[in-house]
Amino acid sequence: MALVRHDSQPRSSLSCAKLDRNPLFSIDNLFSTINCIRSRKALALEKRVELAMHAILKLDVAGQPRGWLSLQEAISAYARNDVMYGIGDPLPTVFGGIQRLTGVRSSLTLQPIIALDGRVFDEFTPPLSNRTLFRRDDHRCLYCGNQFARQELTRDHVVPASRGGKNEWENVVAACKRCNWLKDCRTPEEASMPLLAVPFRPNAYEWHFLAKDRVLADQMEYLSTQFRADRQWAH
Repeated sequence: MALVRHDSQPRSSLSCAKLDRNPLFSIDNLFSTINCIRSRKALALEKRVELAMHAILKLDVAGQPRGWLSLQEAISAYARNDVMYGIGDPLPTVFGGIQRLTGVRSSLTLQPIIALDGRVFDEFTPPLSNRTLFRRDDHRCLYCGNQFARQELTRDHVVPASRGGKNEWENVVAACKRCNWLKDCRTPEEASMPLLAVPFRPNAYEWHFLAKDRVLADQMEYLSTQFRADRQWAH
């Protein structure tokens, strides 16, 4: 970056301090300017990283949640003109390259929830995984009632798989390793280990919340309106 004096042309807008004619003051102000530029670049990078960590909630045109999009996937949807409408406070602006003909830098403002054009499906089957299962049960063993880290929990079949029990939401619960071992291949009644809650299949809105560790306030507000009960894990 060139050093700009008082008697020269107008300074760059990036300058944070005026440069004095005194060489000592000029050097001090130059370092101050450099540090300011670095701070701005660091802040911009931090915003880009933070934005990249956000997931965009995808809806169909009827407003039903249909998945989570990465930042790049959302930008591509805007570029294809697939976005029908958006919901929620705008996220930090995403900047692209500078157009050669106009010299204008492209930019795009995303919203945390977007509806894409396409077919509307009435049915939604929530995929079952340990991650979403443990979140559904609040990382709590439904036999002893204690909470555990994810790696300390197991998926237990209420009606054991060896006895025809299905691997579906209504027949699986989170269980600590000890309780799973104690229950063995028995039903809760046979093992005298009653369930503390009834296992349930989450609807589309509940499942989309369970599937993400970080949910923005606007996304949470939208999804929670269709929760079928006051879920403890939603607070």
